[in-house]
Amino acid sequence: MPETLLWAPRAWVAGSWHDAVLLRVDAQGCWAEVTPGVALPPATATVLAGPVLPGLVNAHSHAFQRAFAGLAERRESETDDFWSWRDRMYGVALRITPEQLHAVAAQLYVELLRGGYTQVCEFHYLQHAEDGQPYADPAAMSWALADAAADAGIGLTVLPVLYERAGFNQPELRHDQRRFRTTAAEVHALQRSVMAARRPFVNAGVAIHSLRAASAASIAALAQSIGDDEMPIHIHVAEQTQEVDDCVNVTGARPIEWLCGALRPDARWQLVHATHATAAEIDAVAESGAGIVLCPSTEANLGDGLTDLPRWLASGVPMSVGSDSQVSRNWAEELRWLEYGQRLLRRERNVSAAPRQGEPSTAARLLNAALAGGARAAGQAPWGLVKGARADALVLPPQAPGLLGVAPSRALDAWVFATDAPQPHAVYVAGRQVVDQGRHVDEARIARRFSEALSAL
Repeated sequence: MPETLLWAPRAWVAGSWHDAVLLRVDAQGCWAEVTPGVALPPATATVLAGPVLPGLVNAHSHAFQRAFAGLAERRESETDDFWSWRDRMYGVALRITPEQLHAVAAQLYVELLRGGYTQVCEFHYLQHAEDGQPYADPAAMSWALADAAADAGIGLTVLPVLYERAGFNQPELRHDQRRFRTTAAEVHALQRSVMAARRPFVNAGVAIHSLRAASAASIAALAQSIGDDEMPIHIHVAEQTQEVDDCVNVTGARPIEWLCGALRPDARWQLVHATHATAAEIDAVAESGAGIVLCPSTEANLGDGLTDLPRWLASGVPMSVGSDSQVSRNWAEELRWLEYGQRLLRRERNVSAAPRQGEPSTAARLLNAALAGGARAAGQAPWGLVKGARADALVLPPQAPGLLGVAPSRALDAWVFATDAPQPHAVYVAGRQVVDQGRHVDEARIARRFSEALSAL
C-alpha cells in the first residue's frame, strides 16, 4: 500500500492524550512516524474527525458462540449455572459447519471492530466434523476463522486448544465433546500450519483448555514440543469454584497454585479468567511473569464471580480483556464492568485508579493495562500508536452524547463511563479504514450471510 499521512487533533500516545499528532503509515501498514505537536496538518494528510485511540486486542474469544449469544437467558429448571449453560452451548458446537463458522465469525469480527477491537485471539477448540472425525484438512476450522478475519479486516491470533478429557477423574471426552479432541502433537501441528500459511495479519500460538480437560503429562508434552519458541500460550484457569474444588481433591492444590508450581509458566503464558485466586496465587503469577485475561461481561453472565482486581493491578501482572462468549463485543463495556464489579463488591468508587502512582483516571489505568497486556496475549509487539507497530487506530465521534461538552482531558473517562454502547466513528487496521462513520465497509453482505447461517443452525 502507498504511504499515508493522518493527522489527529488529539491522540493517545505513550499512555496519555497529546495534541496535534501526525501519524504516517508505511507501505507495510505500520506506523513509520507518530509525532505530537504538529500544529498544522500537511496538505497531503487526512484530517481525522475526532480524538484517536489505539485499537485494542480482544485477548479471549470463542467465535462460534456468537451464534448462541442471547439464547441462554431463560431458566428451564430450578437451577441454572455455568455447567447447565455449557451443556446448552454444546448444541451449537455440535452443529456448526466450517461454512457457517466463517459466516458467524465474520459477523462477530465486524462487531468487534465496531466495538474498538482490531486484533482478536481465538481460543479455538472446535476442530473436527460433526461426527467427531477429523476433516481431510485438520485445519479446516482454523481456515474458516482466518477467512472470516480477512473478510472483516481484523487481525487474528489462532490458538488451537489441547482438549482430551471431560474432567479430572474422567479420562475420556463426553460424546457431546467429540469435536474438541486433540493431542499435544496435533495442537502444535495446527499452530505450525497457521504460521506456515503466512496469511496477512494472522499469527498463532497454542492453548490448553483447562487443567480439568488436559492431563499433566499432555500439558508437559506440549510445553516440551514448543520449547522456547516465542508464541502465546493460553489456558482457562480457576473460572469456577467447582473447578477449584475438583483440582484440590485430585492434586491437593488449587488450580493457579498447581499451575505455578508444576508447570512454571513464563511471560508467554496467559491465564484466562483467574477468577478464584488467593493472594499467594496472585503473587506467584506475578513472580512467574505470566499475564491474565479477564472477561468481565461473560464472567458476569455466567455467574463466575469477581476476581481481586486491585491486587492483580498492584502486583504488576500484565492484564488484558476478552469478549469470550460474545454477550458483549465492546472493550469500553468490558472496562466498565471490570470497575463496576469492584465498586459493587467493595462499596467504593474508582477502585482501579492509583493516584499515589500518578494514575488518578480509572479509565486510563485500565486502558493502558489492557493495551500492554493485550499485545503480549496476541504475540504482537510493539503495539499502539508507536513507531513500528501495526497502524491500527480508533477515531472517536466528537459529537457522541457522552463526549459532547466534555473537556478534552476527560474524554477517555467519558468514553468508558458516560457513553452508551460506545462505537468509534472510524477504525483503521494496518492503515486501511474498515469502519467509516460507524459502519463497516462490508457489513451488509456479512450480515446477510450471518443471518442465513443462524437460520440454518
